[in-house]
Amino acid sequence: MQSIRNIAIIAHVDHGKTTLVDKIIHASKLFRDNQEFGDLILDNNDLERERGITIVSKNVSVRYKGVKINIIDTPGHSDFGGEVERVLKLADGVCLLVDAFEGPMPQTRFVLGKAIDLGLKPIVIINKVDKENCRPDEVHEQVFDLMFNLGATEDQLDFQTLYGSSKQGWMSTDWKRKTEDITELLDVIIDNIPAAPINEGPAQMQITSLDYSSFVGRIAIGRVHRGTFKEGQQVALMKSDGTVKKMKIKELQTFEGLGRAKAEEVSSGEICAMMGIDDFEIGDTISDVEVQEALPRISIDEPTMNMLFTINNSPFFGKEGKFVTSRHLRDRLFKETEKNLALRVVTTDSEDKFLVFGRGILHLSVLIETMRREGYELQVGQPQVIFKEGENGERLEPIETLVVDVPDESAGKVIELATQGKGELLIMEPKGDLQHLEFNIPSRGLIGMRSKVLTATFGEAIMAHRFKAYEPYKGPIPGRINGSLISMNSGSVTAYAVDKLQDRGVFFIDPGEEVYAGMVVGEHNRQNDIEVNLQNAKQLTNMRASGTDTNVKIAPKIQFSLEESMEYIQKDEYLEVTPQSIRMRKIYLDPSVRKRMEQKMEMA
Repeated sequence: MQSIRNIAIIAHVDHGKTTLVDKIIHASKLFRDNQEFGDLILDNNDLERERGITIVSKNVSVRYKGVKINIIDTPGHSDFGGEVERVLKLADGVCLLVDAFEGPMPQTRFVLGKAIDLGLKPIVIINKVDKENCRPDEVHEQVFDLMFNLGATEDQLDFQTLYGSSKQGWMSTDWKRKTEDITELLDVIIDNIPAAPINEGPAQMQITSLDYSSFVGRIAIGRVHRGTFKEGQQVALMKSDGTVKKMKIKELQTFEGLGRAKAEEVSSGEICAMMGIDDFEIGDTISDVEVQEALPRISIDEPTMNMLFTINNSPFFGKEGKFVTSRHLRDRLFKETEKNLALRVVTTDSEDKFLVFGRGILHLSVLIETMRREGYELQVGQPQVIFKEGENGERLEPIETLVVDVPDESAGKVIELATQGKGELLIMEPKGDLQHLEFNIPSRGLIGMRSKVLTATFGEAIMAHRFKAYEPYKGPIPGRINGSLISMNSGSVTAYAVDKLQDRGVFFIDPGEEVYAGMVVGEHNRQNDIEVNLQNAKQLTNMRASGTDTNVKIAPKIQFSLEESMEYIQKDEYLEVTPQSIRMRKIYLDPSVRKRMEQKMEMA
């Protein structure tokens, strides 16, 4: 029986997890010497590569000194916390990766807390010691204090620390001694992480993630908790509602290298993929037919934000997308809930509107971006936070911990912006040449905060936040102050019209673009919305004008990313998302209907 080590790599976003996994893959010679491969081998979908973040956790296994090491690369962003919690169930130990300058960040605390609660043995890797003004010894002390504060046991506090640079491909127990490669890390994993326990008895496994293949359908992935599963075996699937279904395993696979290999049987401690199991959910237990025992279900943090998803009914619908009907939208959203645990979809009284609940703006925007790339057209409303009612009938709202590292001269601006969003400053201390600020702030106050902070600090702020708890409502937060510029007519935008209107505000469109009546084309420099005519052309005559025509100078349009657009829109606006465009529009395109609705809202 081969010995197995199951290890999850956890860290804050951008601290170098996926790069480290790359180097482990190289060190264990999974590729032939002449084989071509890129960087960030595990971030294999376009969205992950473009944003430089891991969204879905992935498994890879390497063999070293006769031991099989299953490595699980986890997301670092708090919006994908649902992914991390499930994945830790597969592991016996964790590699905590910390940046040698930034030290433990809020997301590090969130994931490490989960790992310590599960009793996993940590190995600490202080990464990026090649960076200027890094402070490995201080960071090592901070990690120890953090673990102590999270209630780690003595065994967990007696952790092994490695220093190095994933990018340069070396790891060492002393940061002043640079080694040739990262084999010291693999040795430490084998020596410190306990081998996967072998539990004898009737077979039992919990489904912690799933895969999909167009040939065999859904594939259940999990770690065998007890006993042995064999190909062709009859098993019982135990669902959340207490029902039990009998099924047959068609095929078993284990993770080998970057892929999967077929296996006749899989014993306890090994991570495997099982084909032939239908109609399962994440958290269900697969067990022996004779001895039906369910494992405790995985609990996932509740969503804190919701958005209205609806079909695209703008004048430009169907021009770019393949999937435009409410049936397409419904099927796609419900399909997403099968594998995206922290997401919930609720139908409304209208056939073509759905409320989608998620963990934050990034969580929802990744879903929208994935859908538009698949050819869907849809519209989404303004993100809303989810309120709850307390025991005494008081209104509760989600509060988050916001951490900002910012240059000294910009700290005042950041504190002012956070205070406007009802943030409360808890900690302000120097961290190298930066100021380290920590706030408690309502989730509502974070909507639109990132772009404001980056503008105020000339892009130098490092921001991170994580959900803390539901606390009493903090009072109203002022939204966007300026009104919108709304197109009066449909048609092509002329440079002449934009030039004449530049003193009214800033534009989100360029001359030559097609717009429709009711579309939001810019931001007014006052508080009210106004309609503008963008199709005005210059009247040409054969009379010579007394003044010479000056060249039209038009300021470039403001280009919004998907998240910035989601944070920018108001309650009476939708975001229209198609495979090639993102447009903002008023919910009611007709100005007279818009006025009637405004009056109704005021009366209500």
